Amino acid sequence: MVTTHVRRAFKYRFYPSDAQAAELSRTFGCVRKVYNMALQARTEAWTLRQERVNYNATSAMLTVWKKTEELAYLSEVSSVPLQQTLRHLQGAFTNFWQKRAKYPTFKSRKRSRKSAEYTSSAFRFRNGQLTLAKMAEPLAIVWSRSLPDDTRPSTVTVSQDAAGRWFVSMLCDDRPTMPEAPNKAVGIDAGITSLVTLSTGEKITNPRHERKDRERLAKAQRELSRKAKSSSNQAKARIKAAKIHARIADRRRDFLHKLTTRLVRENQTLVIEDLAVRNMLKSRKLSRAISDASWTEMRSMLEYKAGWYERELVVVDRWFPSSKLCSTCGTIRAKMPLNVREWTCSCGTTHDRDVNAARNILAAGLAVTACGDGVRPQRSTPGGQSSVKQEVVPPQRTRAAAQSRG
Repeated sequence: MVTTHVRRAFKYRFYPSDAQAAELSRTFGCVRKVYNMALQARTEAWTLRQERVNYNATSAMLTVWKKTEELAYLSEVSSVPLQQTLRHLQGAFTNFWQKRAKYPTFKSRKRSRKSAEYTSSAFRFRNGQLTLAKMAEPLAIVWSRSLPDDTRPSTVTVSQDAAGRWFVSMLCDDRPTMPEAPNKAVGIDAGITSLVTLSTGEKITNPRHERKDRERLAKAQRELSRKAKSSSNQAKARIKAAKIHARIADRRRDFLHKLTTRLVRENQTLVIEDLAVRNMLKSRKLSRAISDASWTEMRSMLEYKAGWYERELVVVDRWFPSSKLCSTCGTIRAKMPLNVREWTCSCGTTHDRDVNAARNILAAGLAVTACGDGVRPQRSTPGGQSSVKQEVVPPQRTRAAAQSRG
C-alpha cells in the first residue's frame, strides 16, 4: 500500500442564501478591482520609471485606497481575499519574469473567473460547517465526499462559474492510498477515434461529449446572438448556453478522472508522448475533435496522480516516430498519412497504427529509464532530426506540481 503526504483540494457545490450571494458578489467585484488597480500601478511604474513594484508595495497601496472616498467600499468586504489577489498578481509577475507565462492581463467582469480566496484567519470550520468572514451563517454545502480525517482546511476558495453555480474548494493535507500496481509499465498513445490506445492492445473509445450536445449548444448560441446587447434576455440566454458548456465539461472531466485513476492504479510506470496540442489546434479539420479529447487535461491528471501514488511518468519527445516505426524489426516507414490505420512492414508484420505506436512509446520509455538520468538514447530520422528525446518525470516533481495546483 502506497501512502504519500500531499496537499489536496476538495471541491464541493453549495447554495448560498440571498445575503451570502450578495456578500460574495461584492467580494468578487472588489477582488477584481484591486487586482486591476495593482496591475495598472505596476505596469505604469515599470513603463514610466523602470521600477519594479512588489507585493509589499501594492499592499501599502491597498491601505491608501481604502481611505479614499471613492474606494471606501473596499473596506466593506473581508480584507483577506483582497490581500490574496495581490499575492496572486505577484505570482503572475514571477511566472512572467521567469518566462513561464505571458504578461498578466486585466480581469474582465464578464469573461474572468469569479473567485475569492480565504486563508485560515478569514473562515471558521467547526463540526463540518464552514462560515466565511463577514457572514453570520455557515454555507449550505453539499458534502459529496468527506474530508480527510483529523484535518482542517488551510485555505478556502469560493467561486461562481458562468452557469451561475457556486463552488467551494478546500485545500487540506491528505495521505491518498493505493495498493501496489499489478502491472510494471504501459505505453499510452492518445488519439481521436480512440481516446487512448494501450500497449496491451486495449482501445478506449473517445466519448465525444461535445458532439453529443452540439445541436443543443448551437441552438443556444444562435438564440444568444439574436438578443439585444446588455439586455436581461441576453443575460438569460448567456446562462443557458453556459449551462450546456458546463454539462459538456463536467462529463468530460468525470470520464478523464475515472480513466486516469484506473491507469495509475493498474501500472507502476506510465509512458506517454509529448504532443504539441497548441500546434495541432491550428488544423481546421481536427481542432474541434482535439479540443473535445482534452489531451492536455488528461496529461495533467496523470502527472499529479502519479505523484500522489508514487508512480513513474515518462514523457517521450514529440519527434519520436512512434507511428512510422515497426515495433518488431525497427524499420521506419517514410510516410504515414492519417487515413492509414493498418500497415504491413517489410518484415511481414501487420500493424494496427495506434497499437504499434503505443508499443513503441512503451519501448522508448523503458529504454530511457534503463539508461538512467542524463542518458538519452538517440535514433536519427531521415530528416536528420533527433527522433527520441525522453524526459522522466519523477514522483517528486509530479507531486510538487499537484501541490501547486491545490
